[in-house]
Amino acid sequence: MQLNEFLFLAAFLFCTGVYGVLARKNAVLVLMSIELILNAVNINLIAFGAFNDNITGQIFALFVIAVAAAEVGIGLAIVLLMYRNRKSIDLDQADLMKG
Repeated sequence: MQLNEFLFLAAFLFCTGVYGVLARKNAVLVLMSIELILNAVNINLIAFGAFNDNITGQIFALFVIAVAAAEVGIGLAIVLLMYRNRKSIDLDQADLMKG
């Protein structure tokens, strides 16, 4: 496979993730969209690393996976706290939790 096929796949995933972050009001779907964005970044890192015969892309992809796992843990904790306090995970109501 060629490099541009991986780049098109990553661009599609990234655009889908950005649309999901901007258009969704459900916090779980926003977290899933952020995961799509991070997966697109991982595809780019690994594709460019394989294209240049370098392993650093794979190493950086492992770091991105670790950050994504931490993001999911913290994000789901926040979503559970929102649901416990407001009985909804609608992001329009998230600003009511200030103070």
